[in-house]
Formats: sequence, structure tokens, C-alpha cells
Amino acid sequence: MFNDTTTPLSLLATRRSGKPRDLVAPGPDVSELHAMVEIAARTPDHGKLAPWRFVVVPADQRSRLAEVITTAYLAERPQAARLEIESFQQFAHQAPALVVALSSPRTESHIPLWEQELSAGAACMNLLHAAHAMGFAAGWLTGWSAYNDSVRDAFGAAPERIVGFVFIGSPAKQLEERPRPDLSKIISVWNG
Repeated sequence: MFNDTTTPLSLLATRRSGKPRDLVAPGPDVSELHAMVEIAARTPDHGKLAPWRFVVVPADQRSRLAEVITTAYLAERPQAARLEIESFQQFAHQAPALVVALSSPRTESHIPLWEQELSAGAACMNLLHAAHAMGFAAGWLTGWSAYNDSVRDAFGAAPERIVGFVFIGSPAKQLEERPRPDLSKIISVWNG
């Protein structure tokens, strides 16, 4: 459909999520990450609240993140098997760059919480688009770590929530297309 990868629509049509474990160097440098976040912030935002924020986890802090995650997991599941623990340690070390996206709702605002959370999700999507536009691949993961309060507390405090861990790098292999929804099942015309 869109063969010219230089057009904006082609860029959107060719974005793929990369599996974080398959993303390798080179990854974005600090200025590229800042540019990505600047683009991510250009998202729909009812009330101009900016109800989200991003935390970059540098390479030299990945072991500390792995420690935070495994400590929280063991506190909740002390009987955890070695392979479970190793998977959480590996989780923190995927891809050259890691950005933790947080929903930071403004509870004092009249803007509904749901709209603020949708804006946080849209900001993450913009981050993925920015990474792709800059020649990288990205993967947005949640999982157990995103829903654990102790892990969240390493980055912020309630009512904040982790929207996701966005891993960014270069794909080690060509990203495969995945099945997409049948348009006839997701679009309809309202007849009143």
C-alpha cells in the first residue's frame, strides 16, 4: 500500500514493534532520546495537563532496576523459581535504551481520569513512532513489573502508574509483519 518510506503515511504504515530481547546496538543517544520524548509529548491532552512523564533508565542503572524488580517479585512470591528470577533480571537488560513511561494523573483537575490515562497511552504510541522515524525499533512492554507498586515506587508514587517499559534499539533481524485486524470487523457506519 505505502511503498515510499519517505512519506509520513508510509512511516506510520511500516512501524513494527520490536521484541526487546531482539533489539541491539546501536541504540539512541541521549539527544535522540530527548528528541523522541519531545515528539511523544505532542499528544492529545485535554486540559493541557501533561498527565504523563518519562524516565530514562541508563545502561549503568539496569542492574539496579533488575534488583528492584527481583526484590519486589520475591517479596510477593518468596517461593519463586530460579528461572522466574532470571527472567526478571534479563528483562531489565534488554535493548540498548529503556524509557519507563508513567501515567501521572492530575487528580485535582476536572478532566476525567480516563482521558488522562488515554493521553498517557497516546504519548507512548508517539514515542514508538518517534523511535521508528529516527531509524530505530521499539517494544512497549508491561507485565507483572508494570503493575507492582514497589516497582512503580522506584519511579514515582501513587496515583502514578507505569504505562509501560519502552525498549529501544536496532533490530537484530528484520521485523516480521504480524496479522492485522480485518477492517470489516473493526469499522462500521453508524446509522443512528
